[in-house]
Amino acid sequence: MSSYAYYDVVVAKARITISLEQNQAERIRQHAERAGMDVSAYLVHAATRQMAESDAIEEQFAEVDALIARAERAADGLPAEPAPETAAELTEQERREVEEALGLVHGRDRQGRRPGHAA
Repeated sequence: MSSYAYYDVVVAKARITISLEQNQAERIRQHAERAGMDVSAYLVHAATRQMAESDAIEEQFAEVDALIARAERAADGLPAEPAPETAAELTEQERREVEEALGLVHGRDRQGRRPGHAA
């Protein structure tokens, strides 16, 4: 069992095998060398950095993700389109505002049509 000199305890290690294209492997070797690291340490450093960034992003957006999930659960029981009698009760300005809001939610194609709806 191996350990690093600066650890007070023995550190268990696991081996992970990856497959790379030859040019990727060579670029990684070159970058590791320039960083003064062996390939294994370089890849661990890169992966650890990426995981930390991902964790920070997830943490930053956790509240927004939870809000979206609650809104999606609440919307599950709603009809996809307003009932015709409800739409008839809206003013022209209200109808435009609803269409604009639906466009933000569902997106629009280049012709201004919502995907999955007849023109």
